[in-house]
Amino acid sequence: MTTHTDTPGSVTTVYKVTGMSCGHCEGAISAEVSEIPGVTSVKAVASTGEVTVVSTSEPDDEAVRAAVDEAGFELAGRA
Repeated sequence: MTTHTDTPGSVTTVYKVTGMSCGHCEGAISAEVSEIPGVTSVKAVASTGEVTVVSTSEPDDEAVRAAVDEAGFELAGRA
């Protein structure tokens, strides 16, 4: 599990997602995850299968799972 705070009041969490293969995939996941309350930044990287989420508090893993699922991909867990 990778979670740390970069700036006061923010938490950065890295997740592994299966099925990403291109920039469109990255955009779809980023758009869905960014809708989660408290999320301030999302960066999805298809080449590594990692999605980095910066939020105001510890993210709800089930909310992230649901958002990734809505985008058409599978959350494998935290990196």
